[in-house]
Amino acid sequence: MSIGDIPILGMLRTRMEWHQQRQKVLSENVANSDTPRFRPNDLAPLKLDQAQSQATAPAPVALERTSEAHLAGTGLSNTVQFATNRKEGPFEVRPMGNGVTLEDQMLKVAANQMDYQAASALYTRSLALIKTALGR
Repeated sequence: MSIGDIPILGMLRTRMEWHQQRQKVLSENVANSDTPRFRPNDLAPLKLDQAQSQATAPAPVALERTSEAHLAGTGLSNTVQFATNRKEGPFEVRPMGNGVTLEDQMLKVAANQMDYQAASALYTRSLALIKTALGR
């Protein structure tokens, strides 16, 4: 078993990669704070339970139609979405049409940085525990 096969380390690596991508999106929002008609973007939340279970997920169950009058069901997607989402709900828009609020973006950047640091500290400690168990 390699270190890459340990589920907790894989989840932490995925989480850190997500935080890196989110930092990039947030920095683009800050950089475009003076661009006319620019709206802030953010990443969709990461769902680690779906990301880890995709490799071993069973095939989706289909509904059986016992009558022609029954409606056909639609399936759901099992993919993790890293697509950008527009901020929904009321937000400030300046006269030139820009919707970036620097205070809001800086709060998101700080929270993202703290979450990344927590994930990297857990990753480092997990590796240290493995080294200790191996006697190194």
